[in-house]
Amino acid sequence: QVQLVESGGGLVQAGGSLRLSCAASRNIFSLNTMGWYRQAPGNERELVARFIPSISNTNYADSVKGRFTLSRDIAKNTVYLQMNSLKPEDTAVYYCQAKSIGSNYWGQGTQVTVSS
Repeated sequence: QVQLVESGGGLVQAGGSLRLSCAASRNIFSLNTMGWYRQAPGNERELVARFIPSISNTNYADSVKGRFTLSRDIAKNTVYLQMNSLKPEDTAVYYCQAKSIGSNYWGQGTQVTVSS
């Protein structure tokens, strides 16, 4: 079992920045993946960025490459999503996700709203 506690999010103007945090209840390197998804109204949940501990690799959605950065603090079992140059189309509920063998865990979600 993995508990995920998210923080961050809020309202920002286009071009601004926000940082999301997600603390896991166990070591990140015990997981298959840990990262962020988002869901806008009327849309399906989509991958934003994901860290794969086994190969120390991070994947990004094409729509956020060059603007968003996923980082991690291993000692705190925490991943961060630094979001720069935000656009109105980035408006969504952002969910932290962790995957282990046979299980998928989600945070409670945090709203990010980007005004034009």
